[in-house]
Amino acid sequence: MAEDQDWRLKAELDVPNTRGALDHLLGRVRSPDVAKDVGAAVPHEVVITHDGKLLFAYAPNEPALTSARSAIENVLRQDGVNASITVSHWDHDIDEWHQTDPPLSGESKQIDDAARRAADAVETRTIVASSGKEIRAEFEQSIGTWAQELGLKYEVIEHPHLLTTQVAFTVTGPKRKIDEFAKGLTAEELTSIRIARIVASSPL
Repeated sequence: MAEDQDWRLKAELDVPNTRGALDHLLGRVRSPDVAKDVGAAVPHEVVITHDGKLLFAYAPNEPALTSARSAIENVLRQDGVNASITVSHWDHDIDEWHQTDPPLSGESKQIDDAARRAADAVETRTIVASSGKEIRAEFEQSIGTWAQELGLKYEVIEHPHLLTTQVAFTVTGPKRKIDEFAKGLTAEELTSIRIARIVASSPL
């Protein structure tokens, strides 16, 4: 699944739990003849797959997934296959699929609401990263800019070492934003280490 395919359809089909049965249905959905018969085709940007038990469709936007759903449901209807279908959207705030159709209710909705409250809860966390001495200033500036873009308050504590510098970022803000900051910091740290190695090995 590509990163921008953040709409998902999941279908639990009333067929034998065999890969062959789902492979057949997947082929039927993509068949030009079926698309002509049912008056609906799966958009090219939609990815359809299965795990041997469930059928999945991933799309970059809701209209594309709606078109795919129409084609899938028509094929299932033609083949006399019953299915339980749910549609979800990837929630970047809590890094989970959020079910949109049918809407959540009861205990499932309570769990989802609790996860969102936890993601928005304000906290303070200290995250330590290493940077080459030669590029420490650029490293700190880049990470500081990232924190500001996320709306986080931060302070920096430097711990110099022989070849590297440990930089501790104490950040305050919503948990989900700090989680995102931490991922970015890890990526930036790895990049800075590679650059520092190149600089150290370069001839004077």
